[in-house]
Amino acid sequence: MNFFYDILSMRIKTKIYNLIETAPDDSFLKKIVNTALSVLIFLNVVAVTLESVQDISAKYNFIFKAFELFSVILFSVEYILRAWVCTENPRYGTTFIGRIRYLLTPLAIIDLLAILPFYLPLVFQVDLRFLRAIRLFRLLRIFKLGRYTDALTTIISVIKSKKHELMVTVFAVIVLLVLFSSLVYFIENEAQPKVFSSIPAAMWWGAVTLTTVGYGDIYPVTALGKIFGGIIALLGIGLFALPAGILGSGFVDEIQSRKKKSAICPHCGKSIEK
Repeated sequence: MNFFYDILSMRIKTKIYNLIETAPDDSFLKKIVNTALSVLIFLNVVAVTLESVQDISAKYNFIFKAFELFSVILFSVEYILRAWVCTENPRYGTTFIGRIRYLLTPLAIIDLLAILPFYLPLVFQVDLRFLRAIRLFRLLRIFKLGRYTDALTTIISVIKSKKHELMVTVFAVIVLLVLFSSLVYFIENEAQPKVFSSIPAAMWWGAVTLTTVGYGDIYPVTALGKIFGGIIALLGIGLFALPAGILGSGFVDEIQSRKKKSAICPHCGKSIEK
């Protein structure tokens, strides 16, 4: 009896794994599951946003709570199923350690954070201010869309492929921010001791100027300070155009790569003539 139960359990486990992990994207059943979960995630983000409006929250409180309970049940079932069938993947193996490795992957952590705000108050006595803060974690459900939409997957792939170039840009921004903020601090400190009271305070001005936002709450008044302010504003225009160019070329490379993959026959592996 146990033997047949084990066989049946293994078959169900394999079928679930194939459906949620390895089934092709054009599979009819997988399309239904992915679409349903994508819509549910989108509605959750809309619900969290609307719930922040006090009038709407007070009027439809019961509906929000019922929808949250429904969503948590489905997301919890999904999380448990993924944790159960992950051992079908050779990368994680059949051991307990392999399952722990899966649960520590970024997507599994996002799945956990999506349901954690519901369960924490049931287990621990949570301060109301902290409770309101962790409830915002429900917005992390939007990142679950990475499993079901090509758009988010493409963005992640582009960022991964261009991470070195982006890191160089970030490093250049940090160097310029620290350098110019320090210079302006020494120039403006005597003229505005309260405004430019320290280098960290001057870094707020540096960040606003580099991004060319210009809130106007803090600005240099000396001639030399204004000169440096103009220079850093001009550098900021060019510097913040770099990530746009890097990401733009990354998207072009990713699209071309996908076109090449789609031009290969999935059955024989040969190129398809167009």
